Amino acid sequence: MRPGPDAAPGAGRAPGAPADPRPRTTTRDPEELTRRLSAWLATRLPGARATGATVPASNGMSSETLLFDLDLDLDLDHPAAPPPGPAPGGVPTSCALRLAADPAAYTIFPRYDMPRQYRTMRLVADHTDLPVPHAFWLEEDPAHLGAPFFVMARAAGRVPPDVMPYTYEGNWLHDASDAERDRLEAASVSVLARLHDQVPLEAAQFLAAPGIGDPLRRHVDAQHAYYTWVVDGLPRSPLIERGFAWLADHWPDDPGGTVLTWGDARIGNIVYDGFEPAAILDWEMAALGPRELDLGWMIYLHRFFQDLTRSGGQHGLPELLRRDRVEDRYAALTGHPPRAMEFHTLYAALRHAIVMLRVAYRQVHFGEVPVPADPDGLILHRDTLEAMLAGRYW
Repeated sequence: MRPGPDAAPGAGRAPGAPADPRPRTTTRDPEELTRRLSAWLATRLPGARATGATVPASNGMSSETLLFDLDLDLDLDHPAAPPPGPAPGGVPTSCALRLAADPAAYTIFPRYDMPRQYRTMRLVADHTDLPVPHAFWLEEDPAHLGAPFFVMARAAGRVPPDVMPYTYEGNWLHDASDAERDRLEAASVSVLARLHDQVPLEAAQFLAAPGIGDPLRRHVDAQHAYYTWVVDGLPRSPLIERGFAWLADHWPDDPGGTVLTWGDARIGNIVYDGFEPAAILDWEMAALGPRELDLGWMIYLHRFFQDLTRSGGQHGLPELLRRDRVEDRYAALTGHPPRAMEFHTLYAALRHAIVMLRVAYRQVHFGEVPVPADPDGLILHRDTLEAMLAGRYW
């Protein structure tokens, strides 16, 4: 899978895995979905319809995405027209539909809260200078498309690929110069710094996790509950359970201050114009917590791809998003030197392992692979997590 929950599996596929690197992600028919979307659009903007609809090659394994254009044979003065945006009259011509996961496709997460994602994007857009796509419409009634969804403006640009990963030869980021990649890294770390510093905490309280204790404790408890859901009735992962025990034994003395964290903080969720961010995507994992949650995720998820690339015999991009440099850049931008980063990078690898296990069990569900004798063998970065637990990775 992609390292985030919206990713395609198969990058660095292990020997013996299915020939198709992408297990099924949906049971929905794109043509039927487009027809129903056009019918819904007509209720919001009479005369509008979806055209040129495509499903991106990296369509998510959690929420789904449909890219489309609007045929704008409509009355821009209609009271249902969206607020001012990037196109004349406030109506976007290039759009993206974000649709909650298909329940029939063995969902990655137990719950998909599209209003929460929509509200998060509007919050970040209102309080920061980050290029968050303008979210135009939210539809909570599942009757229209089979699940809640929202429509947002689509940004032009390019995204570091996941399949094959941008660390492999032959893609735009790998082929860029060292100076260009350095520029991209600096701009990407700046995204985290600006998000953490600019969103007022009081406005983000709807993202607070339930439970007791500080936000880090609640975050980890929620991840453990998620793991329990993933393995319900299926083989448990000794490696993941060792990971949770390690976290308990190495808990930070001071969890740090609380900010709004992006959640899926990685360069594969950024659309770049040249080497500068043009759109920040995928906010479904946003949560309150310490800054290091995002930093650990950004650092580790690059290392995941880099490790896969090296294991495949290529050099990769070892200087990109290096831990020491990311930490130094972030500290210089915010005045907050990252703390407890061994804890947070291991926690990122552990969270990734849980999602990866769920994706593998989805393949079991659809008969694409047998029930494993060793569930830890389904975790592509098993050796990495083992090395982190032993204190010999960094």
